[in-house]
Amino acid sequence: MNPKKKIKVSQVIIYVLLTLWAVTTIFPFVWVVLNSFKPSAEVLTSSFSLPKVFTMQNYQTAFSRLNVLNAYKNSLIISGSVTVGVMILAALMSFGLSRYEFKGKKTLHSLIIASLMFPVFSTIIPVFRMIVSWGLLNNNVAVILPQIAGNLSFATIVMLGFMQSIPIEMEEAAYMEGANVFRVFNKIIVPLCKPSLSTVAIFSFLWSYNDLFVQKIMIRDKTEYPISTLLQEISSQYGTDFGLMAASVTIIILPVLIVYMLLQKNIVKGLTAGAIKG
Repeated sequence: MNPKKKIKVSQVIIYVLLTLWAVTTIFPFVWVVLNSFKPSAEVLTSSFSLPKVFTMQNYQTAFSRLNVLNAYKNSLIISGSVTVGVMILAALMSFGLSRYEFKGKKTLHSLIIASLMFPVFSTIIPVFRMIVSWGLLNNNVAVILPQIAGNLSFATIVMLGFMQSIPIEMEEAAYMEGANVFRVFNKIIVPLCKPSLSTVAIFSFLWSYNDLFVQKIMIRDKTEYPISTLLQEISSQYGTDFGLMAASVTIIILPVLIVYMLLQKNIVKGLTAGAIKG
């Protein structure tokens, strides 16, 4: 008979720490959801207790006072366009860097990595001036272009690590059969890169969806506000109505939470797929 497996003290400590971390992470969301079903007065007096009477008034007020559906539409247009643009450009860039040798390749790779160290705040002024000179202010394109540029370096690095782990012999066999580079890229590289493409798509979508800074700078027209910018408008106009604010936060966070819960396996798989070669 095999001896009973002993439980190590280190494992107990790790599980305790992970449990505490999970509780501290989940509790704020549960707290906001519970308070969204309370009147504002009850939120002030007993915000950490269950609602005495569940009410949908906060959600009714949010949808009646604010054009939430239009804000969702703007967010989906912006985040969807950014996601598609980043996936296409990052795939092409990483394919070129991983499969071709050209002058300045190492310098270009270093510049891509170095660009991650520059925050968006340091480039917003010249970017804003460019958007104004192009006549794109108060337009979804004014947010889409800077967000694509901001996400492209990270996406390229993620996909580059994955593409370097793909055996080049498959591509060489396709070239010998008469396939051109575009066919090799579409029929071999792209299908094999689905895990990393999924990771790039998820992160690009979430970062674009939650990017309040660029949205607030580039869009001044309230009818064109995405959902994250609309939340900031709620907090400024109805700052004392905490029940309405909790309901608005829940409305905004829920799609992000659903996307992450459904696709979290792809995030982990895509980030670790290119970590080990061979």
